[in-house]
Amino acid sequence: MYTAFASVYDRLMADVDYSTWAAFYRKLLCRYGVEAGAVCECACGTGGLTLPLAKTYDMTGADLSADMLAVASAKARHMGLSIPFVQMDMRKLALHRLQDAVLCTCDGVNYLPCEQDVSAFFHAAHRALKPGGALALDVSTPWKLENILGNHTHGEDAEDISYLWKNRFDAKPCRVDMRLVIFKREADGRYGRIVEEQTQYGYTIKQLKALLEAAGFADIRAYGDKTLNAPTANETRWHIAARKER
Repeated sequence: MYTAFASVYDRLMADVDYSTWAAFYRKLLCRYGVEAGAVCECACGTGGLTLPLAKTYDMTGADLSADMLAVASAKARHMGLSIPFVQMDMRKLALHRLQDAVLCTCDGVNYLPCEQDVSAFFHAAHRALKPGGALALDVSTPWKLENILGNHTHGEDAEDISYLWKNRFDAKPCRVDMRLVIFKREADGRYGRIVEEQTQYGYTIKQLKALLEAAGFADIRAYGDKTLNAPTANETRWHIAARKER
């Protein structure tokens, strides 16, 4: 997962407003008393959120893909930022110092295939936090997986890149299998072909809250997409935050 895809990921995500997303996380973490300090972003990818958050926090980026981390590191160097990016399975998160907050953004939890894996991540995040520290994450909702991604095919044909994205939805368990075929124009004018297959899994707020409580978290709150208000019906993204009890 995320090998050759890392080379085109930022191009495909060019319309994502990471600055606004980062600003929301600053507000959310402030609500949990984290206005500065050490923050680890799990499943950080190419650093789309890690880099703007580094203006406020002492960031560490962690991801399973060495290719995605190589892109993130290059972007950080270009911006004059010194951010450690470490290759690590977030279910086994282990850092050299305790963190003020742990983040898992951009659907990171959706890629965990069962409750046992989500539980393993929550327990690892709990161990990585200082007493009173915060865990904050966002997930694509089951409604989004079924109705927005669902059994749909998407595509784009731009001057430098084209892709065909085909999905298959299964209700039990709630999952979407995604297959992307991407054609990227190279420097010599020829097109390279990249095939990427991924699966996302849907979890309810009730499931996530129960797993967080079992991992030792308290003060668990759920919000709508980039808002500090309660989720509405047919929300496409939930933000969930919790505190490690002192």
